[in-house]
This record gives sequence, C-alpha cells and structure tokens, in this order.
Amino acid sequence: MIANTPKPPYYAVIFTSLRTAVDEGYGNMADNMVALAEQQPGYLGHESARDGTGITVSYWQSLEAISNWKKNSDHLMAQRFGRAKWYTQYKTRICLVERDYGFEKESI
Repeated sequence: MIANTPKPPYYAVIFTSLRTAVDEGYGNMADNMVALAEQQPGYLGHESARDGTGITVSYWQSLEAISNWKKNSDHLMAQRFGRAKWYTQYKTRICLVERDYGFEKESI
C-alpha cells in the first residue's frame, strides 16, 4: 500500500538493509516497530518492500518527530538486536520532501 501523506513539506526516513540468515524474532519485532511508530506524534505513514535488499520509507511531520522516534527506548532495543542479529548492513537517510505527485486508477 502507498502511504497517504499530506501536502509537502514533510520528511522521509529511508531505511535500506541487507539481512542475515537469522530470523529469530525478526518478524514480530518488525510488526511491533510498525505498531509503535504509528503511535508516535508526527508519524505520517510508511511503505516497505524486501526482495534481497529491504527498503522501508517512513514519513514524518518534522525532524523533531524523527529524533524522538530515534530515541524511543523500544526502538533503541530493536536497533541493538538489528545490529547484533538481523542485519549485515543498513543505511538510514533523512530527506525533506518538497514535492510529491501520483496517479491512481479509478476502480470500475
């Protein structure tokens, strides 16, 4: 599903990752992090895909909201597990969205 974001400007956090072979608790943690992010002030939505390389883009109202999410204690714990067990490599990029546009085919 494509996130329904507001009119720009807003921020995008792009998390790109490569996984290890360890699955131990990964799915549950990922689901928990989505549910927790959705409760954070300033969260606007997210999109995620994985086919070898995983890419998750989350959208936020402000840099302050992103910073608060980064410092969330449960999110910090997930980051530690990610580095220790689940990822061989990741990169996070924070971007200002200045313009967006799209297309949606009408249902028949």
